[in-house]
Amino acid sequence: MNDITMQTILGANGQIAEELARELKQKYTSNIRLVSRNPKKVNDTDMLFPANLLNAEKTNQAVQGSEIVYFTVGLPVDTATWSKQSPVIMQNVINACKMNGTKLVFFDNTYMNPQNDKSLTEETEFAPVGKKGKVRALIATMVLEGMKSKQIEAVICRAPEFYGTGKTQSITNSLIFDNIKQGKSPKVLLKDDTFRTLIWTTDASKATALIGNTANAYNQTWHLPCDDNRLTYKQFIALVSSVYGQQFSYTVLNKLTLKVGSVFQKQIKEIQELLPRFEHNNLFDSSKFKRKFPGFTVTSYKQGVEQLWNEQKLNFKR
Repeated sequence: MNDITMQTILGANGQIAEELARELKQKYTSNIRLVSRNPKKVNDTDMLFPANLLNAEKTNQAVQGSEIVYFTVGLPVDTATWSKQSPVIMQNVINACKMNGTKLVFFDNTYMNPQNDKSLTEETEFAPVGKKGKVRALIATMVLEGMKSKQIEAVICRAPEFYGTGKTQSITNSLIFDNIKQGKSPKVLLKDDTFRTLIWTTDASKATALIGNTANAYNQTWHLPCDDNRLTYKQFIALVSSVYGQQFSYTVLNKLTLKVGSVFQKQIKEIQELLPRFEHNNLFDSSKFKRKFPGFTVTSYKQGVEQLWNEQKLNFKR
């Protein structure tokens, strides 16, 4: 552990950022700065820096003195806000890293990937569907261009859809685990027979910290590690039923239901452009990471569901 150098997390209030802060403290440094509009300590030694990253000067101040900066900024699901703010924030962060000689670790998602049955690797060309995908492709390209031009030393850590404990926000968590917690039936989007690749949030954070602290991992893209024993949602809910000790029936929401629902609920409207991915197998390939870091232990789907059950069972409604 090196407590001399500082590592900074931008967008420090989400589940990924919180678990990243714990992992950095445990294995790499106690000199951690947490940056968001209203940051809160994760470790008792964390330094807090309130900042709006839309402000270039504040962003530069947030980055100053850092050896490594982790970009884990989450934005509202609102497409208009996403489209307007994401490129500005990313440019401010890139400029700040360039001025301060700071390494950038960009925690990315798969919105820009093709929504089909083909296996997704780090070399898969972007083929965004909808405005969210196009904006995500834009900001990822900004980082790639910064690497290529050697303006910054950076790395992209890409994750598929999350599932996990705590404040994890994802379609799987909200439609399956949150519904179960509230005594409701789980829901599935479009199909229950396509294979899904999900990543356990703690694995995503630990792998991001590992990559960020591996010098020869920079200037490339990494798919974060997932359980390769992919399940369909039908199989996944059967696993949940087995672990929770109760048979859960579920509803598959079809296109018409979701289209009607989008008229009344903004959240449903905002996920419309993401729906095609649920009609296809999601084959997210993380073999590059596993070859590089063979000692990394990936949480199996059964282990993840067991942890969710342990978290929920005290308040579980039967």
